[in-house]
Amino acid sequence: MERLFKPSRVSEILRKYGFRFSKALGQNFLIDGNIVSKIVDAAEITKDDYVLEIGPGIGTLTEELSLRAKKVLSIEIDNRLKPLLQETIIDNYDNVVIHFEDVLKSDLKSLIKENFGDNKFKVVANLPYYVTTPIITRLIEDDLNLESITVMIQKEVANRFAAKPSTKAYGSLSVFIQFYSDVVYDFTVPSTVFMPKPNVDSAVVTLKIKDELPDINREKFFKVVRAGFSKRRKTIINALSTYGFDTTKDEIKEALLVSNIDEKRRAETLTSEEFIVLSINFPEI
Repeated sequence: MERLFKPSRVSEILRKYGFRFSKALGQNFLIDGNIVSKIVDAAEITKDDYVLEIGPGIGTLTEELSLRAKKVLSIEIDNRLKPLLQETIIDNYDNVVIHFEDVLKSDLKSLIKENFGDNKFKVVANLPYYVTTPIITRLIEDDLNLESITVMIQKEVANRFAAKPSTKAYGSLSVFIQFYSDVVYDFTVPSTVFMPKPNVDSAVVTLKIKDELPDINREKFFKVVRAGFSKRRKTIINALSTYGFDTTKDEIKEALLVSNIDEKRRAETLTSEEFIVLSINFPEI
């Protein structure tokens, strides 16, 4: 059977069902077998792995995952793809379950329990640009039995995920992602491997979820991080003291002093570890 990543096969399927891409859903289907293979390689998928895929499209990546993994659960928002996926995936691969629903509105824990039991699982996906951050945030915060997330996303966002302190891309999103995971920037992907071609380049990143996290007040920690980055051009003392916390500038100065952080530094120079210490010493908010 001809593989789905071939442009001729994709075009044939789309024509057969009269499918039209939805800009609103950010649909860009992969049409390059090398990239498909590299994504699954980056995720280190083996026959023992359970995989959650979000947004299978017509099944290009799903097909490769099904050939390598123990079981694949794909969640697709677009009901128009049901007949296409029936032909390309469901009729051909018995280790794939496709669930049609918006992943952000789904009962993810129940779905995963039903399909993977108590086994750890990996996420592998070509994510629509417009919902990248909400989806990854939900996956991370939902306390799932998650091992890693390997996703193709907008290159600019990938750079922010992997950014180091004192770089332009480093911000509150970088600190959030790196608090929960070790980030690997796998490779850059040109727009030419998609149908239709997006206006920007993409990149594949892998987030290796940490087994243990610091025992801190996470809500307070992320509030301090967001406040610090709320005014990037200001010093950390000015950014924090003008954010609207019910604290005095002197209290914030004391917290910085105890945390061994120079009040004249900017948030973009602080490491995640420094933000953690600062949040512990910060007044109650």
